[in-house]
Amino acid sequence: MFCIFASNFKSGWEGGNSPLIFSKLFCMIDKEKICRLMSEKLLASADYLVDVQVKPGNLVVVEVDNDRGVSIETCAELNRYIRDNIPAEEGDYELEVGSPGLSAPFKILRQYAKYTGREVECLLKTGEKLQGILKSADESGIRLSVETQVKPPEGAKRKQTIAEEKAYGYDEIKHTKYVISFK
Repeated sequence: MFCIFASNFKSGWEGGNSPLIFSKLFCMIDKEKICRLMSEKLLASADYLVDVQVKPGNLVVVEVDNDRGVSIETCAELNRYIRDNIPAEEGDYELEVGSPGLSAPFKILRQYAKYTGREVECLLKTGEKLQGILKSADESGIRLSVETQVKPPEGAKRKQTIAEEKAYGYDEIKHTKYVISFK
């Protein structure tokens, strides 16, 4: 609530300033409540929660994934579940439920596990961009098999390709994405 004094406003007040009082109720949807609802709903399924964002204007974006992909029916069901469990009194909001998409950066460990054995692109915080096969992922970081070209041995004309496995902690990684390949 805030108060503004209007000096030229003529009302029942003699002389002086008269107060104009405005109030606006700002209701933000509780992100933690949505996370709890989704965790309860997804507990017995193969789907898992990736992220919940509450953006300006009460736009609520819920990202859900599954190791085999998320169906539109699942997204619609989860959308209804959230709407049924968050009453309108808690605020007016717009809700989007979907999957993160193939080209979106990984946000949780389970996404790394989903793409183990597949080609990924990893951008390090140093600015170095790596592309290789994700060998493993755990709580401490990832192992990535990266192919590099090296000088040919004396007498050979072509460079040799060598696969080198490297470990990176999550604190070293800016983002990791799945590489879509049409080979």
